Formats: sequence, C-alpha cells, structure tokens
Amino acid sequence: MHLWPSGSTSRAHTHPRGHLVYAAGGVLSVHTERGVSVVPANRVIWIPARSTHHHRAHGDTDMRIVFLPPSLARRTPARPAVFLASGLAREVILTLTGTRQLDRGARARLHRVLVDELHETHEQPTHLPEPRDDRLRAVARILDDNPADGSTLAALGQRVGAGARTLSRLFHDELGMTFYEWRTQLRVCHALVLLAQGHDTTRVARFCGWANPSSFIAAFTAIVGTTPGRHRAGGITGT
Repeated sequence: MHLWPSGSTSRAHTHPRGHLVYAAGGVLSVHTERGVSVVPANRVIWIPARSTHHHRAHGDTDMRIVFLPPSLARRTPARPAVFLASGLAREVILTLTGTRQLDRGARARLHRVLVDELHETHEQPTHLPEPRDDRLRAVARILDDNPADGSTLAALGQRVGAGARTLSRLFHDELGMTFYEWRTQLRVCHALVLLAQGHDTTRVARFCGWANPSSFIAAFTAIVGTTPGRHRAGGITGT
C-alpha cells in the first residue's frame, strides 16, 4: 500500500518480479515502453518482471501493488496489460495489500483467485500506445497538448508533413486502431485525469473536445465502463 499525494511521480524503475498495480482511490498513469495506461478504480495493470516503468498520481491516490510468484506470472501476458478489476478482483487486492495478517497458504490461494479472475475478465485497456513514427509522434504531441483540437486527419497531416492516407495507415499498422479511435482514447485518458483532479463533467467534456456533456458521457462510459459521475463517486463495475 502506497498513499501518494496528487502529482507524485516515481522514477523509472524495474522489479525482478512481475506485479499488479491498482488504484483503490485516485487515478494512476503508468508509463511503460509501450505507452501510457491510465488506471482508474475499475482497472488493474499488469507489469511483467524487469519491465521499465514509472507512475504518476492524479488526485490523492491509494496505490496497491501485488507481486506474483513466477508460477502465476507465467499465466499473464509477457507485456504490460490492463484488465477490468471486477468486484471480486478488487476485494482480493484490498485483502492482499491490507492490514489483515495472512499465512502463506491463504496468500497463495488469493493469488490464484486473482489471476483466475483476470483471465475471466480479459484485457480492458485504458491504454494509449506510444507511436514510433516521427509523423505520428508529431500528431500525438499536438493532440496531447490540446485534446479539444477537432482537426481532421488531413488538416493535422498538413501540419506534420504527411498525407491523411499515410497517417491513417500508420495508425492502423503501428497502433492497431483508427485515428478517431485513438483520439477518443486520448481524450478519455485526459478526462480521467481531470476528473481525479476534481473538475466537473461539463468542464471536462469541453476541455477534452466533446460538443456537449451527453456525448462525453456516452464515449467515456463505452471505454471506462461507468459514467463520469459514478467514476468520481468511486463506483466500479463488475463482471
């Protein structure tokens, strides 16, 4: 258990064992070589052994870390991955990282339950993959600086020196999604951070580029699995 004030950041580091990171309160952004994952209260991120990463807290954050033995780590992806934190997974993580004294057998059983539960829920990314191509990186910087920018891909291409067709192909080949899917994911990641900092839904919708709160709520719910209001109140969804 690590209690971090808003804005706290760790240095880039690795661990010899793979581990799960969960924000019981607040929101974490976890930066790896594959990009940035935003981890609200209904997500948990898996970080494999020796994977370089660092964290940042958005809002006062209660970070929980569960290290897995190698026998269970082999059942998880070989890359960082984000999973839905069901109600059961959440309670197991809180028990493993809480003040209750557990013997080795109980801890091992809870570890197995947790990994089984992640397998049942599958991956549910709130993840923004990191572009490699310089032109995609330039587009990403523009929209990260101003997520409300509603420029078309063609207009952005003129600013970075690439055609819309080329950029569209790069988004598909490098990031596995369309430009519009990626931009929506970027906006939702920004929205999670702003909500954790205490901003209201209307202001967040406007800052992140939605024309009205209702369209923001629909997009946010489709990706995060809960409404912005319920998310701010600390509610999570389960499976």
